Amino acid sequence: MKPILITLLAATAMFAQDRPAQRQKNQQKRIAEGVANEELTKREVKKIESKEKALHKEIVQDRKDGKGLTKKERVKIEAKQDALSKEIAKDKHDKQKQKQ
Repeated sequence: MKPILITLLAATAMFAQDRPAQRQKNQQKRIAEGVANEELTKREVKKIESKEKALHKEIVQDRKDGKGLTKKERVKIEAKQDALSKEIAKDKHDKQKQKQ
């Protein structure tokens, strides 16, 4: 019974470590959809991509500091990803369209 529990806990910990990466992929997909649907302007994309790049650098640096991300680092990163997600949603639905 104990080996199964340990395996489950290890898998959960690995999933928690990869969650920021998966969220980044999801947000990149949402940005690409916004561009394809002309819901995001070039200026909005540039601003969002800049923030996404800075956050990615922060995640990479936090992972280098020790054995992956600490709980505190994950909470901080998820808060920033939440804010970025809200910004993407706001920009996609603000009635601005790309100029053709």
